[in-house]
Amino acid sequence: MAHAKRFSQIPMSKCMRDLCKEEDYSFLTGLEKQDLEEECTQQDSERLEKLEERVHRRQKREQEHQEKQRELEQQQKEKDEQWRSHVAELAVQRKAIHAKLDRLREFRDFQKKVVLQDLGLDPDSANETVKHLLMRL
Repeated sequence: MAHAKRFSQIPMSKCMRDLCKEEDYSFLTGLEKQDLEEECTQQDSERLEKLEERVHRRQKREQEHQEKQRELEQQQKEKDEQWRSHVAELAVQRKAIHAKLDRLREFRDFQKKVVLQDLGLDPDSANETVKHLLMRL
């Protein structure tokens, strides 16, 4: 029955069909071969398209992965830089605090010396009243 559909597509008169059945069959087999070749090329092209699409998706995924890696590395570098600047800032603060402490010690020594001179005591003596007085100051 499938050949009847194919026959109907071929422009030919009815009497001519009866005369040329063999030719029709050979013609149809040629058409079938041609159809098969077209189907094969179509299937091949579809396979190639699918393969190209998969390759494209894989490349896109790899590119996105590389971009994420770069972003993570950039974020890590920024965090490291922030940490370094924070540590440097703390070091500066620590130096300022030590300098202030040294100035306070010098002032305390000066205060002690002045108090001892005002009281007329020896600067090397360890008097509890002097210590107590300096603590109150």
